[in-house]
Amino acid sequence: MGKSERLMQLELLLLSHPEGLRRAEIARRLSVHRSTVGRYIDELKQKVDLWEDEYTIGISQDESMKMMKLSVYESLAFHLSAELLAKYTEYHNPHMSSGLRKLAENLRTYAPTMSENINAVAESIELGSKKQDPDYIRVLETITDSWVSGKMVRIWHLDEESGRVEETEFAPYFIGFSEQQNGRRPISVTGRLRHTTDIQTIEISNVKDAEIIDQTYTIPDNLRAFNVGRFGEQIESKDLIPLKIRIKEKSVLNVLSYLFHRNLDLSEPDERGWMICKVDVEHSIELFLRLVQCGTAVEVLEPESYRRYFQKEISSIAALYGCTGNTDR
Repeated sequence: MGKSERLMQLELLLLSHPEGLRRAEIARRLSVHRSTVGRYIDELKQKVDLWEDEYTIGISQDESMKMMKLSVYESLAFHLSAELLAKYTEYHNPHMSSGLRKLAENLRTYAPTMSENINAVAESIELGSKKQDPDYIRVLETITDSWVSGKMVRIWHLDEESGRVEETEFAPYFIGFSEQQNGRRPISVTGRLRHTTDIQTIEISNVKDAEIIDQTYTIPDNLRAFNVGRFGEQIESKDLIPLKIRIKEKSVLNVLSYLFHRNLDLSEPDERGWMICKVDVEHSIELFLRLVQCGTAVEVLEPESYRRYFQKEISSIAALYGCTGNTDR
Protein backbone atom coordinates (compact mmCIF):
# COMPACT_ATOMS: atom_id res chain seq x y z
CA MET A 1 0.00 0.00 0.00
CA GLY A 2 1.40 3.41 -0.97
CA LYS A 3 1.95 6.40 1.31
CA SER A 4 -0.87 8.40 -0.29
CA GLU A 5 -3.32 5.60 0.53
CA ARG A 6 -2.05 5.47 4.10
CA LEU A 7 -2.57 9.23 4.42
CA MET A 8 -6.11 8.85 3.12
CA GLN A 9 -6.74 6.07 5.64
CA LEU A 10 -5.37 8.25 8.43
CA GLU A 11 -7.63 11.13 7.40
CA LEU A 12 -10.70 8.90 7.31
CA LEU A 13 -9.78 7.35 10.64
CA LEU A 14 -9.52 10.75 12.32
CA LEU A 15 -12.74 11.96 10.69
CA SER A 16 -14.61 9.01 12.17
CA HIS A 17 -13.14 9.68 15.64
CA PRO A 18 -13.86 13.35 16.39
CA GLU A 19 -12.69 12.77 19.96
CA GLY A 20 -9.21 12.01 18.63
CA LEU A 21 -6.96 8.96 18.86
CA ARG A 22 -3.65 8.16 20.51
CA ARG A 23 -0.69 7.70 18.17
CA ALA A 24 -0.21 4.13 19.38
CA GLU A 25 -3.84 3.32 18.51
CA ILE A 26 -3.45 4.88 15.06
CA ALA A 27 -0.30 2.81 14.47
CA ARG A 28 -2.13 -0.38 15.46
CA ARG A 29 -5.13 0.32 13.23
CA LEU A 30 -2.98 1.20 10.21
CA SER A 31 -0.54 -1.66 10.88
CA VAL A 32 2.50 0.65 10.84
CA HIS A 33 5.21 1.65 13.32
CA ARG A 34 4.47 4.51 15.71
CA SER A 35 7.33 6.57 14.26
CA THR A 36 5.74 6.19 10.81
CA VAL A 37 2.49 7.59 12.19
CA GLY A 38 4.39 10.69 13.28
CA ARG A 39 5.63 11.28 9.73
CA TYR A 40 2.15 10.71 8.30
CA ILE A 41 0.67 13.20 10.76
CA ASP A 42 3.25 15.83 9.79
CA GLU A 43 2.37 15.37 6.11
CA LEU A 44 -1.37 15.36 6.75
CA LYS A 45 -1.07 18.66 8.64
CA GLN A 46 0.04 20.29 5.39
CA LYS A 47 -3.37 19.75 3.78
CA VAL A 48 -5.92 19.51 6.62
CA ASP A 49 -6.39 21.22 9.97
CA LEU A 50 -5.42 18.90 12.83
CA TRP A 51 -5.56 19.48 16.58
CA GLU A 52 -3.29 17.76 19.08
CA ASP A 53 -3.04 17.65 22.86
CA GLU A 54 -0.75 15.80 25.20
CA TYR A 55 -2.21 12.37 24.46
CA THR A 56 -4.38 12.44 21.36
CA ILE A 57 -4.61 13.89 17.89
CA GLY A 58 -7.74 14.67 15.90
CA ILE A 59 -9.07 16.45 12.84
CA SER A 60 -10.96 19.74 13.02
CA GLN A 61 -14.69 19.37 12.57
CA ASP A 62 -14.89 21.97 9.81
CA GLU A 63 -12.82 19.72 7.57
CA SER A 64 -14.91 17.71 5.12
CA MET A 65 -14.07 15.02 2.66
CA LYS A 66 -14.58 15.80 -1.02
CA MET A 67 -16.30 12.68 -2.19
CA MET A 68 -19.09 11.51 -4.45
CA LYS A 69 -22.50 11.79 -2.84
CA LEU A 70 -24.60 8.64 -2.72
CA SER A 71 -28.26 8.32 -1.89
CA VAL A 72 -29.24 6.59 1.35
CA TYR A 73 -30.45 3.55 -0.60
CA GLU A 74 -27.26 3.31 -2.66
CA SER A 75 -25.25 3.61 0.53
CA LEU A 76 -27.29 0.84 2.14
CA ALA A 77 -26.54 -1.42 -0.84
CA PHE A 78 -22.80 -0.84 -0.42
CA HIS A 79 -23.09 -1.29 3.32
CA LEU A 80 -24.83 -4.67 2.99
CA SER A 81 -22.27 -5.79 0.42
CA ALA A 82 -19.46 -4.80 2.76
CA GLU A 83 -21.00 -6.81 5.60
CA LEU A 84 -21.04 -9.90 3.39
CA LEU A 85 -17.47 -9.22 2.32
CA ALA A 86 -16.39 -8.87 5.94
CA LYS A 87 -18.15 -12.13 6.80
CA TYR A 88 -16.76 -14.29 4.03
CA THR A 89 -13.26 -12.92 3.47
CA GLU A 90 -10.52 -14.93 5.16
CA TYR A 91 -7.92 -12.16 5.46
CA HIS A 92 -7.87 -8.77 7.11
CA ASN A 93 -8.15 -6.11 4.40
CA PRO A 94 -7.49 -2.47 5.43
CA HIS A 95 -9.13 -1.24 2.21
CA MET A 96 -12.45 -2.57 3.50
CA SER A 97 -12.47 -0.43 6.61
CA SER A 98 -11.17 2.69 4.83
CA GLY A 99 -13.83 2.30 2.13
CA LEU A 100 -16.55 1.98 4.75
CA ARG A 101 -15.29 5.08 6.53
CA LYS A 102 -15.60 7.05 3.29
CA LEU A 103 -19.16 5.80 3.00
CA ALA A 104 -19.92 6.69 6.63
CA GLU A 105 -18.48 10.18 6.21
CA ASN A 106 -20.64 10.67 3.13
CA LEU A 107 -23.73 9.91 5.23
CA ARG A 108 -22.75 11.71 8.43
CA THR A 109 -24.82 14.86 7.92
CA TYR A 110 -28.05 13.47 6.43
CA ALA A 111 -28.16 9.87 7.67
CA PRO A 112 -26.25 9.85 10.98
CA THR A 113 -27.79 6.59 12.22
CA MET A 114 -26.61 4.67 9.17
CA SER A 115 -23.27 6.47 9.32
CA GLU A 116 -22.72 5.31 12.90
CA ASN A 117 -23.63 1.74 12.01
CA ILE A 118 -21.25 1.68 9.04
CA ASN A 119 -18.47 3.10 11.19
CA ALA A 120 -19.17 0.32 13.69
CA VAL A 121 -18.70 -2.27 10.93
CA ALA A 122 -15.40 -0.60 9.99
CA GLU A 123 -14.34 -0.76 13.64
CA SER A 124 -15.20 -4.45 13.87
CA ILE A 125 -13.15 -5.14 10.74
CA GLU A 126 -10.14 -3.30 12.14
CA LEU A 127 -10.39 -4.99 15.52
CA GLY A 128 -11.40 -8.41 14.20
CA SER A 129 -9.49 -11.67 14.24
CA LYS A 130 -9.08 -12.21 10.49
CA LYS A 131 -5.69 -13.43 9.27
CA GLN A 132 -3.11 -10.63 8.96
CA ASP A 133 -0.95 -11.12 5.87
CA PRO A 134 0.68 -8.05 4.25
CA ASP A 135 1.94 -10.20 1.36
CA TYR A 136 -1.63 -11.29 0.58
CA ILE A 137 -2.78 -7.64 0.45
CA ARG A 138 0.22 -6.67 -1.70
CA VAL A 139 -0.52 -9.45 -4.20
CA LEU A 140 -4.23 -8.54 -4.28
CA GLU A 141 -3.32 -4.88 -4.91
CA THR A 142 -0.91 -5.81 -7.72
CA ILE A 143 -3.44 -8.06 -9.47
CA THR A 144 -6.10 -5.37 -9.05
CA ASP A 145 -3.76 -2.78 -10.62
CA SER A 146 -3.13 -5.22 -13.48
CA TRP A 147 -6.87 -5.67 -14.02
CA VAL A 148 -7.59 -1.93 -13.92
CA SER A 149 -4.67 -0.96 -16.18
CA GLY A 150 -5.22 -3.75 -18.73
CA LYS A 151 -1.64 -4.95 -18.35
CA MET A 152 -0.75 -8.57 -17.79
CA VAL A 153 0.75 -9.74 -14.55
CA ARG A 154 3.46 -12.30 -13.84
CA ILE A 155 2.49 -14.44 -10.88
CA TRP A 156 4.15 -17.14 -8.85
CA HIS A 157 1.36 -19.37 -7.61
CA LEU A 158 1.00 -22.66 -5.79
CA ASP A 159 -0.21 -25.56 -7.91
CA GLU A 160 -2.40 -27.49 -5.49
CA GLU A 161 -2.02 -30.79 -7.35
CA SER A 162 1.79 -30.82 -7.61
CA GLY A 163 2.52 -28.68 -4.55
CA ARG A 164 5.03 -26.66 -6.58
CA VAL A 165 5.14 -22.90 -7.05
CA GLU A 166 4.79 -22.12 -10.76
CA GLU A 167 5.56 -18.93 -12.68
CA THR A 168 2.79 -17.81 -15.04
CA GLU A 169 1.97 -14.74 -17.12
CA PHE A 170 -1.69 -14.01 -16.59
CA ALA A 171 -4.42 -11.69 -17.94
CA PRO A 172 -6.96 -11.02 -15.14
CA TYR A 173 -10.56 -10.93 -16.41
CA PHE A 174 -12.29 -10.41 -13.07
CA ILE A 175 -11.74 -10.71 -9.33
CA GLY A 176 -14.39 -12.07 -7.00
CA PHE A 177 -15.43 -14.84 -4.65
CA SER A 178 -15.27 -18.43 -5.86
CA GLU A 179 -17.58 -20.92 -4.20
CA GLN A 180 -15.87 -24.12 -3.08
CA GLN A 181 -17.39 -27.52 -2.38
CA ASN A 182 -16.32 -27.27 1.28
CA GLY A 183 -18.24 -24.02 1.75
CA ARG A 184 -15.23 -21.70 1.51
CA ARG A 185 -15.57 -18.53 -0.59
CA PRO A 186 -11.98 -17.40 -1.18
CA ILE A 187 -11.25 -14.26 -3.18
CA SER A 188 -10.00 -15.47 -6.56
CA VAL A 189 -8.93 -14.10 -9.91
CA THR A 190 -10.18 -15.58 -13.18
CA GLY A 191 -8.31 -14.93 -16.40
CA ARG A 192 -6.35 -16.26 -19.34
CA LEU A 193 -2.90 -17.79 -19.36
CA ARG A 194 -0.64 -15.96 -21.81
CA HIS A 195 -0.16 -17.50 -25.29
CA THR A 196 -3.10 -19.86 -24.70
CA THR A 197 -6.90 -19.79 -24.66
CA ASP A 198 -6.93 -21.52 -21.29
CA ILE A 199 -9.12 -19.84 -18.68
CA GLN A 200 -8.10 -20.43 -15.09
CA THR A 201 -9.37 -19.38 -11.67
CA ILE A 202 -6.67 -18.95 -9.02
CA GLU A 203 -7.14 -18.22 -5.33
CA ILE A 204 -5.36 -15.03 -4.32
CA SER A 205 -4.02 -16.81 -1.23
CA ASN A 206 -2.20 -19.27 -3.53
CA VAL A 207 -0.34 -16.45 -5.31
CA LYS A 208 2.98 -15.97 -3.55
CA ASP A 209 4.20 -13.00 -5.59
CA ALA A 210 3.05 -10.83 -8.49
CA GLU A 211 4.44 -8.12 -10.75
CA ILE A 212 2.87 -6.21 -13.63
CA ILE A 213 4.57 -6.63 -17.01
CA ASP A 214 4.53 -4.31 -20.02
CA GLN A 215 2.08 -6.35 -22.07
CA THR A 216 -1.49 -5.16 -22.61
CA TYR A 217 -4.57 -7.33 -23.07
CA THR A 218 -8.30 -6.93 -23.65
CA ILE A 219 -11.18 -8.80 -22.05
CA PRO A 220 -13.53 -10.50 -24.54
CA ASP A 221 -17.12 -9.32 -24.09
CA ASN A 222 -18.40 -12.79 -23.31
CA LEU A 223 -15.75 -13.30 -20.63
CA ARG A 224 -16.43 -10.20 -18.58
CA ALA A 225 -17.58 -10.72 -15.02
CA PHE A 226 -21.25 -11.80 -15.04
CA ASN A 227 -21.25 -11.00 -18.80
CA VAL A 228 -22.08 -7.36 -17.98
CA GLY A 229 -24.09 -5.75 -20.74
CA ARG A 230 -24.85 -9.06 -22.43
CA PHE A 231 -27.57 -10.55 -20.22
CA GLY A 232 -31.02 -10.05 -21.61
CA GLU A 233 -29.84 -8.68 -24.95
CA GLN A 234 -31.01 -10.28 -28.17
CA ILE A 235 -27.84 -11.92 -29.41
CA GLU A 236 -27.90 -13.31 -32.90
CA SER A 237 -25.08 -15.66 -33.71
CA LYS A 238 -24.81 -19.02 -35.39
CA ASP A 239 -22.29 -19.91 -32.66
CA LEU A 240 -24.88 -19.75 -29.88
CA ILE A 241 -27.20 -22.59 -28.90
CA PRO A 242 -30.11 -22.64 -26.41
CA LEU A 243 -28.66 -25.26 -24.08
CA LYS A 244 -30.83 -27.19 -21.65
CA ILE A 245 -29.00 -29.40 -19.20
CA ARG A 246 -29.78 -31.41 -16.10
CA ILE A 247 -27.26 -30.90 -13.31
CA LYS A 248 -26.64 -32.57 -9.99
CA GLU A 249 -24.47 -29.85 -8.41
CA LYS A 250 -24.42 -26.07 -8.72
CA SER A 251 -20.62 -26.21 -9.01
CA VAL A 252 -21.20 -27.36 -12.61
CA LEU A 253 -22.26 -23.79 -13.37
CA ASN A 254 -18.84 -22.51 -12.27
CA VAL A 255 -17.21 -24.76 -14.87
CA LEU A 256 -19.48 -23.50 -17.65
CA SER A 257 -20.14 -19.92 -16.52
CA TYR A 258 -17.76 -18.03 -18.82
CA LEU A 259 -19.47 -19.60 -21.87
CA PHE A 260 -22.87 -18.18 -20.85
CA HIS A 261 -24.30 -15.29 -22.86
CA ARG A 262 -27.55 -14.62 -21.00
CA ASN A 263 -29.09 -14.93 -17.57
CA LEU A 264 -29.54 -18.58 -16.81
CA ASP A 265 -32.86 -20.12 -15.81
CA LEU A 266 -32.30 -22.62 -13.00
CA SER A 267 -35.08 -24.77 -11.56
CA GLU A 268 -35.45 -25.88 -7.96
CA PRO A 269 -33.99 -29.33 -7.18
CA ASP A 270 -36.37 -32.24 -7.72
CA GLU A 271 -36.83 -35.08 -5.23
CA ARG A 272 -33.52 -36.62 -6.36
CA GLY A 273 -31.61 -33.35 -6.22
CA TRP A 274 -31.43 -32.72 -9.98
CA MET A 275 -31.91 -29.21 -11.39
CA ILE A 276 -32.78 -28.07 -14.92
CA CYS A 277 -30.69 -25.23 -16.35
CA LYS A 278 -31.54 -23.28 -19.53
CA VAL A 279 -29.06 -20.79 -21.00
CA ASP A 280 -27.64 -19.57 -24.32
CA VAL A 281 -24.03 -20.71 -24.68
CA GLU A 282 -21.26 -20.71 -27.25
CA HIS A 283 -21.28 -23.73 -29.54
CA SER A 284 -17.58 -24.53 -29.37
CA ILE A 285 -15.14 -27.32 -28.65
CA GLU A 286 -14.66 -25.64 -25.28
CA LEU A 287 -18.31 -26.34 -24.40
CA PHE A 288 -17.88 -30.01 -25.26
CA LEU A 289 -14.70 -30.28 -23.18
CA ARG A 290 -16.30 -28.54 -20.20
CA LEU A 291 -19.31 -30.86 -20.33
CA VAL A 292 -17.00 -33.88 -20.42
CA GLN A 293 -15.14 -32.43 -17.44
CA CYS A 294 -18.40 -32.38 -15.47
CA GLY A 295 -18.83 -36.13 -16.00
CA THR A 296 -22.03 -37.67 -14.65
CA ALA A 297 -22.94 -34.46 -12.81
CA VAL A 298 -24.51 -33.09 -16.00
CA GLU A 299 -26.77 -34.43 -18.77
CA VAL A 300 -27.44 -32.60 -22.04
CA LEU A 301 -31.19 -32.51 -22.76
CA GLU A 302 -31.61 -29.95 -25.56
CA PRO A 303 -31.24 -29.05 -28.30
CA GLU A 304 -31.71 -32.58 -29.59
CA SER A 305 -29.13 -32.00 -32.34
CA TYR A 306 -26.45 -31.12 -29.77
CA ARG A 307 -27.45 -34.06 -27.56
CA ARG A 308 -26.95 -36.41 -30.55
CA TYR A 309 -23.63 -34.74 -31.36
CA PHE A 310 -22.49 -35.11 -27.75
CA GLN A 311 -23.56 -38.78 -27.63
CA LYS A 312 -21.72 -39.48 -30.88
CA GLU A 313 -18.48 -37.90 -29.68
CA ILE A 314 -18.64 -39.67 -26.32
CA SER A 315 -19.33 -42.99 -28.07
CA SER A 316 -16.33 -42.44 -30.36
CA ILE A 317 -14.09 -41.82 -27.37
CA ALA A 318 -15.47 -44.88 -25.57
CA ALA A 319 -14.95 -47.04 -28.68
CA LEU A 320 -11.34 -45.89 -28.90
CA TYR A 321 -10.76 -47.44 -25.48
CA GLY A 322 -12.80 -50.55 -26.19
CA CYS A 323 -15.72 -49.50 -23.98
CA THR A 324 -19.35 -50.24 -24.83
CA GLY A 325 -22.61 -49.12 -23.31
CA ASN A 326 -25.88 -47.39 -23.93
CA THR A 327 -25.50 -43.60 -24.11
CA ASP A 328 -29.26 -43.00 -23.67
CA ARG A 329 -30.84 -42.87 -20.27
